[in-house]
Amino acid sequence: MARTVQPEARASEARRGDAATRQARAYVTLDELLRLNHRAKGFSFLPKQPVHSLLAGRHASRLRGRGLEFEELRHYYEGDDVRAIDWRATARLGEPQLRVYTEERDRPVLLLVDQRLSMFFGSRLAMKSVAAAEAAALAAWRVTSLGDRIGGIVFSENGMDEIRPRARQAAIGPLFEAVIRHNNALRADDARPSDPGLLNAALERVPRLLPHDGLLTLITDAAGADAETVRLVTQITAHNDVLTVFVFDPLEEELPEIGRAVVADAGSQIEIDSFSSGLRRDFAADFQERREAIDGFSRRRAIPVLPLSTGRDTADQFRELLGRRLARHVAPEHQASAVR
Repeated sequence: MARTVQPEARASEARRGDAATRQARAYVTLDELLRLNHRAKGFSFLPKQPVHSLLAGRHASRLRGRGLEFEELRHYYEGDDVRAIDWRATARLGEPQLRVYTEERDRPVLLLVDQRLSMFFGSRLAMKSVAAAEAAALAAWRVTSLGDRIGGIVFSENGMDEIRPRARQAAIGPLFEAVIRHNNALRADDARPSDPGLLNAALERVPRLLPHDGLLTLITDAAGADAETVRLVTQITAHNDVLTVFVFDPLEEELPEIGRAVVADAGSQIEIDSFSSGLRRDFAADFQERREAIDGFSRRRAIPVLPLSTGRDTADQFRELLGRRLARHVAPEHQASAVR
């Protein structure tokens, strides 16, 4: 839902000096997504996290990181982990045998990138659609730098693009092209209503691209999430890990007192009085209800949720949520994983 504020309200906002008066960046370019390669550092989607990571501690998710591949069967030596003993081989050969594994280097990661009309909204640094595009680019650069495969499903009212998980050079280009095409097609004067059903339609395509042992990263404002969304995500978690990047705008969280304003979506508009305490309370309650539903589902299914605000730099938020907040606050034993 693309929302705009009429000029008379903008003047009122400017006099108050509120941060929401700054025009949000509406679109991304290929150069911008390519430059994010240099900022895709200091965070990780792996389960071994620094102490300040959202994925660390006793409330961490069940993210398993990359899988393990069997490499060889060898003789057991004193000091080896007894849990790795292959008892069948030991019985057959008459002496202790150990199964040796190596970490998989090409774990598939699939990005579900929401570019619907509901994402074409922003009051601060960027539209939600732009923040989602930046999050997808940062994730793609980071994942491929660690040797994993990246793919995606980019969806909007203009269609749906599938990019099967592949190695870096083969996937980055098609993924970015799809994100930019959908992002740049968004228009505030689009007469079509936002389609909440597209989220579930995109989720239905996931098993074909990510059958097992992968990581699905949802990058969305969760508009239209319902019981069917819960069923589809639960189905996916049976064989894969899931991570949600919940994109929101500060204006959705708390409506500022900017006086009378006209709020518009694609096909209609309505005048509101933001000085009304009841309106602001209802507005905040609606957002809080949606957020609590997401958090509740996250806790029940052990799916971590990364709240991503359009009011702050995307890369900085990734580092704070998935990496180290400040180097001096991270214990030495955690710094290697913080910058991995």
